[in-house]
Amino acid sequence: MAFKSFFTLFLIHICLFASLSYAEDPSFYHEFEVSYITASPLGVPQQVIAINGEFPGPVINVTTNNNVVVNVRNKLDENLLLTWAGVQQRRSSWQDGVLGTNCPIPPKWNWTYNFQVKDQIGSFFYFPSLNLQRASGGFGGFIINNRAVISIPFATPDGDITILIGDWYTRNHTALRKTLDAGKGLGIPDGVLINGKGPYQYNTTLVPDGIDYETIDVHPGKTYRLRVHNVGVSTTLNFRIQNHNLLLAESEGSYTVQQNYTSLDIHVGQSYSFLLTTDQNASSDYYIVASARFVNESHWQKVTGVGILHYSNSKGKAAGPLPPPPSDEFDKTFSMNQARSIRWNVSASGARPNPQGSFRYGSINVTDVYVLKNKPPVMINGKRRATLSGNSFVNPATPIRLADQYKLKGVYKLDFPKRPLTGAPRMETSVINGTFRGFIEIILQNNDTKMQSYHVDGYAFFVVGMDYGDWTENSRGTYNKWDGIARSTIQVYPGAWTAILISLDNVGVWNIRAENLDSWYLGQETYIKVVNPEPTNKTELPIPDNALFCGALSKLQKPEDISSEASLTVGQSKVLFTLLMIICTLIPIFH
Repeated sequence: MAFKSFFTLFLIHICLFASLSYAEDPSFYHEFEVSYITASPLGVPQQVIAINGEFPGPVINVTTNNNVVVNVRNKLDENLLLTWAGVQQRRSSWQDGVLGTNCPIPPKWNWTYNFQVKDQIGSFFYFPSLNLQRASGGFGGFIINNRAVISIPFATPDGDITILIGDWYTRNHTALRKTLDAGKGLGIPDGVLINGKGPYQYNTTLVPDGIDYETIDVHPGKTYRLRVHNVGVSTTLNFRIQNHNLLLAESEGSYTVQQNYTSLDIHVGQSYSFLLTTDQNASSDYYIVASARFVNESHWQKVTGVGILHYSNSKGKAAGPLPPPPSDEFDKTFSMNQARSIRWNVSASGARPNPQGSFRYGSINVTDVYVLKNKPPVMINGKRRATLSGNSFVNPATPIRLADQYKLKGVYKLDFPKRPLTGAPRMETSVINGTFRGFIEIILQNNDTKMQSYHVDGYAFFVVGMDYGDWTENSRGTYNKWDGIARSTIQVYPGAWTAILISLDNVGVWNIRAENLDSWYLGQETYIKVVNPEPTNKTELPIPDNALFCGALSKLQKPEDISSEASLTVGQSKVLFTLLMIICTLIPIFH
């Protein structure tokens, strides 16, 4: 009898522990098999990267503070990493999925990502981060919803729709890599895809027969949330829907001041949420358009994505000319003014109950200033390379964060210049030395003729200014110190600068990169290392048990294929939890 009571008490403790572990921050499990499939989005059969046989991949849909477990099985013929653009990976750059923090997943192996979407809301996407693989697919949406206790700053939409747009080549990523390795540019893309599909045949001369196009079904008199992401290679796209306004509501985890746009320029790597009200008479379907910007339109006519917005009471197919883009082909002032008009909603609550604007970034003293300058590609040691401030980044064989963990020397240098180098450009593994809890100002100066966009992992930064010409100390007088949007990817116009502020409160090693895949591949990136000098792990999670090893630490990696092992870990944890809950339910019956 005593043993029975003891055993029952033991089970009760186990059940309480299990329920407490899962009740507050539930976990969501995903199995991702990444493989090649053959698809013909532009009418030409080609090899694309699919997830679970889908192109694009499935949408991950979670809520603030949820735990996300993604078991990635690599069925490609080359190394793989997935990164989660805009997901901040608080305290855990180990899960970031870039070469500065992770060893790649070899072919036929798998690796399980396990991270919490701590204190975040918004619209993001994931993609393969290595060697131009995103140019062949492997991307998908990533939604973080508000907790039920925190209201969103608009009425609950009647539907939530993810739209992935991007320029596209009929050559796959390996062919594009060879082109860049040969010192050539990628040339004009072959088209623009909307959710992995080619254009609707709005013009029989420009669009051949038999192209599968995207159709979005809606009902009249409703409001839909459209989460639009530019997942392309290197082309800014203007997004618009015929006869409809787009009410901007959120961008990369920040609620914006709500304002209507007839169209919006979405730069490579950027994400926006619009509220679309279906208030038209549905005399016909309506065009959804994503067209190339800042190019010679006569040469780029085919680089236009066209989908269909179909009302349930539509009276016919879409016909006639597309809604026109902004008429400023040779004048980028309109686009910059549009970008400046995107403001932070300081009164709305984000992931926490307090208003977004309670973080008064404009009153914080800057502790460090870096000017990162982009120039046209240069030749270094006989290779065509892209640089930031005169440095072309070289990824080390051993990831930076892993090298620090095992106290390896000589893997990288903490010597990234605060101002652009004045001498010859160099190829180095040069990293920014960030100060924990510092407040850094970064000026992104684009002295190239191409539009560029830049992404910072681990943080949302504040966009405080942009203008044409060279940035100077006097440019600070134009900064927006109250409601500049907080986001993770920002554009820099040709011959212009953009200034951002970052609060360095997230310990780890974080990638700063060009989102244009050709520039990134050719070396336009660096990392910022943020270390807590106090001897505590409260500000950074420990190295995961399933960490992969490579480079100088290759000897620590078990040589066998771990795919079945890791896959069972994810599945077994769900089964174990279910069994525990069943036992907990049965205890009162048999006691």
